Amino acid sequence: MPLKLKINRLWPALFLLLALALPADGQVSSNQLFIARAEKEFLLAQQSFRSNPKDLVAVQQLARASFELGDLLTNDTRQAEIARCGIETCRLWLAKVSNSAPGHYYLAMNLGELAQAQAPSLASYRLVHEVERDFLAAAERDVHFDFAGPARCLGLLYRDAPGWPLSIGSKRKAHEWLVRAAALAPEFPENQLNLAETYLKWRQKEEAENALVKLAAIWPAAHTNLTGVRWEKDWFDWKQRRESVQTEFNRVFKAQSSR
Repeated sequence: MPLKLKINRLWPALFLLLALALPADGQVSSNQLFIARAEKEFLLAQQSFRSNPKDLVAVQQLARASFELGDLLTNDTRQAEIARCGIETCRLWLAKVSNSAPGHYYLAMNLGELAQAQAPSLASYRLVHEVERDFLAAAERDVHFDFAGPARCLGLLYRDAPGWPLSIGSKRKAHEWLVRAAALAPEFPENQLNLAETYLKWRQKEEAENALVKLAAIWPAAHTNLTGVRWEKDWFDWKQRRESVQTEFNRVFKAQSSR
């Protein structure tokens, strides 16, 4: 599951996934569908958790459902409410199983949502370090979780956060973690897309081109393996981003070669 926070916020440290512009009509209709599904999943997970709060499966489902819904919301108050639900759930989870990689992972995800909802503010700035801490804890315990999700999210956090002394941004760390995520789960489109977008952002032509070639190579198998309603939102996002990064790659580097 990719972590996708909205763009056009004043606090870029929490852009853990580059969300490129989508066609307005398609995005609105698709988002309405995805939000309705996420709301339903959240309510079901909440009911299951309330029925059996000691069931760790129910706890994990609510933690994830909180993030999935919060990720789609545009109302800051509602987003913060859902994020706090996820944070509280994760902390209950970690109180029982302190070495849980998913527990730290989803705690970081929901903390990121809360920081986004509170931005711009000092509180949101402080939360960035908590997000980093819990992603690092997740990576230490199981870096393979969610197709190398802890490594992927750390890479994007370091890439998009302002650098010292304002925050934790680091090009070196970003590159290290994004490459690691792609090496750990090379078959996952999100990891290759992140590399392609990052190299393009840094204007590294050869590296961006290699990432796009690898993405094209894994695309058919990923379409076969990642199927069903669970993956519809991701494919909607990935297809748009792949087209956008390829278009931008052609524009940037063809313009350079024509000079």
